[in-house]
Amino acid sequence: MRVVLVGAGGVGTAITRIAARRPFFDTMIVADYDPGRAEAAVTALGGELGDRFRAERVDASDESAVTALLERHSCDVLLNATDPRFVMPLFRAARSAGATYVDMAMSLSRPHPERPYEQCGVKLGDEQFTQAEEWEKAGALAVVGMGVEPGLSDVFARYAADELFDEIEEIGVRDGADLTVDGYDFAPSFSIWTTIEECLNPPVVYEADRGWFTTEPFSEPEVFDFPEGIGPVECVNVEHEEVLLVPRWVGARRVTFKYGLGREFIETLRTLHLLGLDRTDQVTVPSATGPVAVSPRDVVAACLPDPATLGERMHGKTCAGTWVKGVKDGAPREVYLYHVVDNQWSMAEYGCQAVVWQTAVNPVVALELLATGAWSGTGVLGPEAFPARPFLDLLTAYGSPWGIREQ
Repeated sequence: MRVVLVGAGGVGTAITRIAARRPFFDTMIVADYDPGRAEAAVTALGGELGDRFRAERVDASDESAVTALLERHSCDVLLNATDPRFVMPLFRAARSAGATYVDMAMSLSRPHPERPYEQCGVKLGDEQFTQAEEWEKAGALAVVGMGVEPGLSDVFARYAADELFDEIEEIGVRDGADLTVDGYDFAPSFSIWTTIEECLNPPVVYEADRGWFTTEPFSEPEVFDFPEGIGPVECVNVEHEEVLLVPRWVGARRVTFKYGLGREFIETLRTLHLLGLDRTDQVTVPSATGPVAVSPRDVVAACLPDPATLGERMHGKTCAGTWVKGVKDGAPREVYLYHVVDNQWSMAEYGCQAVVWQTAVNPVVALELLATGAWSGTGVLGPEAFPARPFLDLLTAYGSPWGIREQ
């Protein structure tokens, strides 16, 4: 297997450090718009671990340049570790080059123009799924939403359907943490660009008798008790890919995603929205060299610390998981399948903070399953379209076990 990894930020760098310890691939080209970041990710591996890696510059928005990069290095997989703005050019580039495509977030949504908090407009992943037939006819494969959430959470949903339940009433992804960052009052542990996108867009809910519909941001608050000492965290509805993916392959009467954000975080996001600082369209601002067009959201991102650099200041654990309620052998059952990463462990073992490491490990596991043939298919497929047991067994073999709690 020869891989082009596009994006050498926090998650991309963590991917290289995890993949370097595994023998399933021959070459990984680490490509980024900033060649210094790509070079730093490769150089940090050092010695024998870095022998299979090479740094390149590429603009993720330049579809033809990405296609040429794949072809120049005879790569058969494109792994997208950029933010969702670049999903479609990378997705199309992989198809043009005849490469398998893997991402951790799907094509962007657009709210319904008249009833954004009741009806879906363009849903997450719609642009990719409209091309599914083309991929399938070509015998090509795109694995979409293969991070931690979406990703591992979807694998948990498939595992629950296959092995734990006869009938599923509800699947609810629940994400929470007790992470703190020394020296910062507001320091998101993941890309603020992506965080704003998913938290301020209308959340999507799925119900079998109604289909997909939307609600208001931060709606339906509930307190969820997270395992391994994290404890109770208030969670709210947030737009996320699992709600769009799980019902395509797993039968359930209701699917939701709720994120443990905290009151202060929610109020900060609401203030950014009130001031228009969540906007992605450019505005013109004065500068020493004349007017400059900038995106307000990019300015916010530039003013905040890079999440990849927060590991030394961060303390606590992060938990990703899937709560499932249903029936097994005629009796009601309720479980929470989860994966916890302690920041102290991920920093000591990989030099990566917990949130980016937890996101990064899952696409590497998926790549290994594709390389060995344990996972295969054609078309545009979510993680729940594949057997769950091989993934969960390999995740444990990577030294990062998952858990299950009867509720």
